[in-house]
Amino acid sequence: SGCGSSEPQTQSVTQEPVAQEEPAAVIETPELETNKNETLPDWSTEQKNAMATAKRYLNYSAFSHAGLVDQLEYEKYPSDIAVWAADNCNADWNEEALEAAISYVDYSGFSYNGLLDQLDYEGFTEEQAKYGADNCNADWNAEAVECAKDYLDYSDFSKEGLIDQLEYEGFTYEQALYAVEQNGF
Repeated sequence: SGCGSSEPQTQSVTQEPVAQEEPAAVIETPELETNKNETLPDWSTEQKNAMATAKRYLNYSAFSHAGLVDQLEYEKYPSDIAVWAADNCNADWNEEALEAAISYVDYSGFSYNGLLDQLDYEGFTEEQAKYGADNCNADWNAEAVECAKDYLDYSDFSKEGLIDQLEYEGFTYEQALYAVEQNGF
């Protein structure tokens, strides 16, 4: 979880509809990679719409496969169509996890383990979460400093109490010690 919260963070898009433009009179089929000799699949209107919605969400925010399916189901697409759209939208789920990881460390002080937990909560696989956390270029010492500052902004801590809290958040002892020293202890 993010610094100072006992519950995992939720992305603002999850379970809330994104404002949509007026529907076009003709719904275009999203681009697919095809060989010159292949023809585009014969998709139903609901499949076309689900695919367009899936791609719109992925352009707006980072989603796991499971999170995207949940969002499409929230939009009242049948479960089989939601799964189909997530399976066929050509998303790179590792890159989605990376995008989410970057967003989270930009938003709040996360430890490496806290970020893994958050990405797991968002529905990314263990491998995808690890990819995101390993490649988001976070400075874990700086994340610990940010987290310590957030705690000190709303509560009083002793040096050892703050170190314990930061370790509880998933920071190493060395990261926690660095953070409290950078915050005036």
